[in-house]
Formats: sequence, C-alpha cells, structure tokens
Amino acid sequence: MSSAGVSGEVGGEACGIHRFVVFGDICGSGTLDLAEKKHQRAAMYAAFDDAYSSVGVEPGTFHQEDRGDGILVALRPDVPPTLMVGRWIDTLYESLRAHNQGRVRPLRLRIGMNAGLVTQDRHGLVGRAVDLAARLCDSAPAKRIMNETPEIDLVVVVSDWLYGNVVADGGRYVEPDHYRSARIRSKETDEAAWFHVPRRPAPPLIGRDGELPPEGEPAPAGEPAAAGEPGAPGGRAPAGGGPPPPSVRPADQRWGFARSAGRNPLVTPR
Repeated sequence: MSSAGVSGEVGGEACGIHRFVVFGDICGSGTLDLAEKKHQRAAMYAAFDDAYSSVGVEPGTFHQEDRGDGILVALRPDVPPTLMVGRWIDTLYESLRAHNQGRVRPLRLRIGMNAGLVTQDRHGLVGRAVDLAARLCDSAPAKRIMNETPEIDLVVVVSDWLYGNVVADGGRYVEPDHYRSARIRSKETDEAAWFHVPRRPAPPLIGRDGELPPEGEPAPAGEPAAAGEPGAPGGRAPAGGGPPPPSVRPADQRWGFARSAGRNPLVTPR
C-alpha cells in the first residue's frame, strides 16, 4: 500500500475529501496459474505507472492498495480529472497494447472511475465514492463486454456524475460521444453508468441493462460499427461489392442515449 497522506481527518474527526478514485481488475485471473498471475500483476502495475507518469502524478503522491488481481487508487484533490479520463486512459490502453503484442494470454483490464468524498484510516479508503468505483468495475455489463468480446483488452466504466461533470465537456483524448450508458444493479447500487472502449466509436452495448448483441449477430442498425467491420471507417466493403446500406437513424436517436451534463440517462428503446 502507498499513501499520499491525505486522510480527510480534522481534529480527530473523519471528514471526507473529494478525490478521484480508480478501481482496476484483471479479467480472467482465476484461470491463470501462479506464474502467469505474477506476470500479469507486474504488467498491470507497469501499465498503471506509465499512465500516472503521463499525467504528471509522481510516485508517493497518491494512495494505492493492492487487491490481489486488481488495484484501488485515490488521487490527491489537485489532480485534474480531465487528465484522468483523457491522457491517463489513453496511455493505459497503449501500454496494454504494447505488452499484449504477440501474447497468447493478453492482459485485459476492467476499470471503474468515480469521484467523491473519501476518507482514509489505517486500514485503507472509506467512502461511497470508493464503493461505487468497485461496483462500476465489477458491473455485469462490463464483465459481459470482456467475456463476450475477447478482442477488447480494456473497458472503462465511469459514474454518471463523472460523465456529466467531466467527460461530457470533452478535451484532449476525451471522446464523450464514444461512451454509452447502461444501468448497473449490484447490492444497494441501482444507477446509470457510462461505458467506453478506447479506439472504438462505441462499446458493444444495446438496451437499458447493457445487453450485448446475440452471439454471431451484428449490433442493431444504427449502432456504430467497430473498426474493421462493414460500415466502419476503413472497414470491409459489403459482400458482393454493392453499395453501402441505406442510412438509418443514428444510434443515439434509436436507443434514446442522453449525453446532457447532469442528466440520468437510460438506454431505453423507442
């Protein structure tokens, strides 16, 4: 465990401090043998270190807890959140891509991001912001994306608050239009979250509860195609060399995606 000494305690009383929280988890770690577990843990920490360095977060200036096959992080309040949802994610993706080149068992990560009041005691971090970051990372839609789309190595899930107050404003490396919303339900949590797969125009989600398209079937008409698929920039031409399919309503209209800051978007078919 490492800590920046930001405890949120004043006069012996616990007082939460607003901090950016990241919860990361290795996908499929339960299927790995001990040697591979150690290798992927080391690669995960190296990728996180690269990402920290890219946004100027120095070692020892943040709180970090080891979770076996994951990491829990709380940054100092002065770290700009736009850097975390922008360059930090981009660098993490690039580090994973470089590490996974030519590997039979690639390192694949789910990342939950949130911000809110956090306090810290001698055991670690406490606060609803921490709880929600964990729920986002372990949410059913995030697990379905990684379980059913093996070519994806990184999925990022941000809270509705973080999307509306930070992501929606955009910025360098920040693509708010590439996020999609779905409901997450776990324990006491029942709220909207926003899902993002770097380098894709949208994650493979349909429906209010983050369902994926049935196996072997494409996303519904109007959903952005993944890179290399028919209809995507640089993708394959339709079979037979014919013209592309006629235009359809944008996915945002068909599924009712909401992107306005501060709204609680649900993905409800119209």
